[in-house]
Amino acid sequence: MTNVPLMPMATAVWLVENTTLTFKQIAKFCNLHEVEVQGIADGEVAKGIMAYNPIISGQLTKEEIERSSSDESKDLQIKNTDIKISSEDKKVKKYIPLSKRQDKPDSALWLIKNHSLLKDSQIAKLVGVTKGSVTSIKNKSYWNYNNLSPKDPVALGIFSQKDLVEAIEKAERRIKREKKEKERAKKTREVSNNE
Repeated sequence: MTNVPLMPMATAVWLVENTTLTFKQIAKFCNLHEVEVQGIADGEVAKGIMAYNPIISGQLTKEEIERSSSDESKDLQIKNTDIKISSEDKKVKKYIPLSKRQDKPDSALWLIKNHSLLKDSQIAKLVGVTKGSVTSIKNKSYWNYNNLSPKDPVALGIFSQKDLVEAIEKAERRIKREKKEKERAKKTREVSNNE
């Protein structure tokens, strides 16, 4: 069988525990031997394996299980092999090797010099250092400031060009918003002074 469910042994455990399917049907669906499925049912195989529900992952439907349960000659058909593990796109922190960790303060210095409109917190988030480190680099009080040399973080692979562009656009929106708020406050003061 080419379409094997995600975690076949755990899926077989769930099917044995929660359905009336035959061992042969479960074995064929999970690409296991019938004796292995029998062992799962007897508690001799797959001890300690957590059951995995194929309905939740979208690999099977209740209707498909019911259809196969009522007719032993029908094999289970996998619905979807492209499993979406998470419903939202989570940003995964990229691992930075030890050899490149010194590049983080260098990258922060580069951002401070080349993109002064970015807030310290934005630089810290992009580079992966603390806000205090960014502030100390900016104030030239960083413990290793004399040994820092500005390096482009995109070229070093610390974050992508897209991340940088998004941060700059966010900073530009913030500056425009702050400018409008100042103008509004100034007009309010002028109106109250004229009254």
